Amino acid sequence: MTENGYSLLGTTMRQFDRAAEQLNLDGATRDLLRQPLRQFQFTIPVRMDDGSVRIFQAYRIQHNDARGPSKGGLRFHPQEAADNIRALAMLRTWACAVVDLPLGGSMGGIACDPHDLSQLEQERLCRGWVRQLAQNLGPTWDVPGPDLRTSSQHMLWMLDEYETLQTARVPGFVTGKPVGMGGSLGRKEANGYGVIITVREALRDMDLSVGDTTASVQGFGNVAQHAIALYHQLGGRVECVSCWDHQSGASLAYRKRSGIELQELQSISNSFGEIDRPQAEARGYEVLPGEAWLEQEVDLLIPAALETQITAENAGRIGTRVKIIAEGASAPITPDAAALLQTRGVLVIPDVLASAGGLVCSYFEQVQGNMNYYWRQDEVLGKLDVQMTDAYLAVRARARDRSLGLREAAHVIAVARVAQACQERGWT
Repeated sequence: MTENGYSLLGTTMRQFDRAAEQLNLDGATRDLLRQPLRQFQFTIPVRMDDGSVRIFQAYRIQHNDARGPSKGGLRFHPQEAADNIRALAMLRTWACAVVDLPLGGSMGGIACDPHDLSQLEQERLCRGWVRQLAQNLGPTWDVPGPDLRTSSQHMLWMLDEYETLQTARVPGFVTGKPVGMGGSLGRKEANGYGVIITVREALRDMDLSVGDTTASVQGFGNVAQHAIALYHQLGGRVECVSCWDHQSGASLAYRKRSGIELQELQSISNSFGEIDRPQAEARGYEVLPGEAWLEQEVDLLIPAALETQITAENAGRIGTRVKIIAEGASAPITPDAAALLQTRGVLVIPDVLASAGGLVCSYFEQVQGNMNYYWRQDEVLGKLDVQMTDAYLAVRARARDRSLGLREAAHVIAVARVAQACQERGWT
């Protein structure tokens, strides 16, 4: 729950209810899909470097696995709460279904701030999370992966702990592993690339090429950086990025009208995607308040940070030139803001579609691990392009057939696929 009373779980439930109405789902199927199949909430005691013991709250929510093993990330955030994890797990179910993966949805979280933890403390935390859940995770049951403020290193610690407990090599236990340790080439790029693949298709519908557009991006983590990279490769120009500044405790925006230099900003940012302000200023970037990313007169906005970042209170500040908002983060736009954007004619590419590239490539990583055979990067990214393009075209077709927005169309497709799997299994 945010300060203004907005509930991500409530919004996610209402989105499901609208799709269920469109599909005329029976009561039992609705009841089943409105709640998680399994929920775990537990504590992790961690011995800190100074010898003290600290207790961390942690979660794993498995929303639905009718179509295949659950798939979803593990995130670190100091305000993480169970309802938020429930909503994100449900969204992962729909995201896997909308891109037609044989997977269900899950999500995990630990209430912590990794800025305040040493590497050894983070390792103990990851291993403790696995120990608590080892009997309820696995490559044929529920597969974790990296999410907010977690990385390939965290995944490798988790894999090592799981394999120690199982006394076996189980590379399919997690995805997002380092390349060379069972990870897939292209996995790092996949989430951000998936966002831009859907943007490319949307721009084609508008008879525009990426090279004729400009963008502003919220966030400078893995998703944002790789979205910017592909957008630049296709000829677009990013003029502004915003990110969290841990020293000031606020977000800041970095603008360069001629276009940001991605590698330059990467060279002066840390592992959390936080840009060093003095070095950015020395390189000619204007430093603005964090929400300035919304106000830029660009064609494309990519929110790729946290939930509920575009609200009814700030949606009016969005630049008048903006044509598309591609949700690189989970649920970055509140329903009230979405309604305002619709009246302005702004096309929103929803999170369950735009940000599904990471799930697609995580599935590819599972397949490669199971075969013990690894694909070249161009093969992985080519398969990603096909999968994301097909999903976008299917959502667009459903939207046109039923006079729906892209978000509603994506949810109708996803819910229909999961409901059918539940019914065919005899669950409802």
